[in-house]
Amino acid sequence: MLMPSIFGENIFDDFMEPFGSYRSNGSLMKTDVEETDSNYIITMDVPGVKKEDIHAELKDGYLTVNATTDTSKEEKDEKGSYIRRERYAGSVSRSFYVGEAITEEDIKAKFENGILRLTLPKKELNKIPETKRYIAIEG
Repeated sequence: MLMPSIFGENIFDDFMEPFGSYRSNGSLMKTDVEETDSNYIITMDVPGVKKEDIHAELKDGYLTVNATTDTSKEEKDEKGSYIRRERYAGSVSRSFYVGEAITEEDIKAKFENGILRLTLPKKELNKIPETKRYIAIEG
């Protein structure tokens, strides 16, 4: 069912979500992970975020991407009175387990037009030999 909208949003949003929602950053960090023959490619949307506000860290086999943003929208009527003011300042992050074989030097990152693209090579993981281990059940 289509709902009427004002300023591109559902007019009932404020009534249904009185304590705020994730609408403000809902478009941040949407991610695609693509597998090729030799790489994994992570494509992440970070619209409205500057390159210097994005940080990627590799620790204990986890790749974590953090983005911070500070945005504001203001609309005024003819008299200069506010009819709508919105602000959002905060940070979001995503983490991916990439394995302990990947190093910082292996990861290539490029940021362009609000899209972060990370390319990671496929590396053979050191496989632990499979042995059966039984857990004692008491009772």
